[in-house]
Amino acid sequence: MASKILSVILLSAILLFTEVAPQSCPLPPSVWCSSREVAKTCGVEKQCEAYLTPIPKAKAQLVNFTLYLESLCPDCKNFINQQLWPAFKAVGTIMNLALVPYGNAREQQYGDRWQFECQHGKEECYGNLIETCAIYYHPNATAYFPFIYCIESSTSLPRNIASECASKFGFDYSQIQSCVEGPLGNKLEHEMALKTDALQPPHQYVPWVTLNGVHTQQIQNEAQNDLVKLICDTYLGSPKPQACSQKM
Repeated sequence: MASKILSVILLSAILLFTEVAPQSCPLPPSVWCSSREVAKTCGVEKQCEAYLTPIPKAKAQLVNFTLYLESLCPDCKNFINQQLWPAFKAVGTIMNLALVPYGNAREQQYGDRWQFECQHGKEECYGNLIETCAIYYHPNATAYFPFIYCIESSTSLPRNIASECASKFGFDYSQIQSCVEGPLGNKLEHEMALKTDALQPPHQYVPWVTLNGVHTQQIQNEAQNDLVKLICDTYLGSPKPQACSQKM
């Protein structure tokens, strides 16, 4: 069975420094928490306890998933359309989703304002600002993500489709536009830049994802291959959404 990404990361770190697993353990670390019997054989029962004991849904922590993106990045659009939006619809109740529209942009301060240079040009910078301002005014992902999906699933430029998407979801687009073109949007986009620049390890491309605050190449690969399964595998609560049973 597939590894439970975060559990394996934490478990591997524990084992690296404490050497709790006996040398006779015949199995790779990725399956040590697959069952109580395997955990006992490998001497990691205590470390695997949280994973092996289902947590009531009311007490279980949501899976924190963050996407660092650019509004006109083709790979970001593909990830949102093929993985993130379907996953949000299927298992959004066990996700704490965050989007950070900035990506590979650069910023430079001039006086009290920031000037942004985006990988795909000025229209991408404008699109990033639209999405950032929407997140500010509608901070719950259940509100802002459908709006951003509407933009990212369109072939039109963000500035040309955003008003239509705003009307579709009851957003005040004049409010968003005022934010985009004023000091508030400039400040908010700088905050997105700070979040992106604070990533450890530093991001190397977009889309770039973190799972419960962690980025590894394995997490990235699994997210881009089957995000629903990754979220289901990481969530420790019970019962899980019906979509998770289809991924066992």
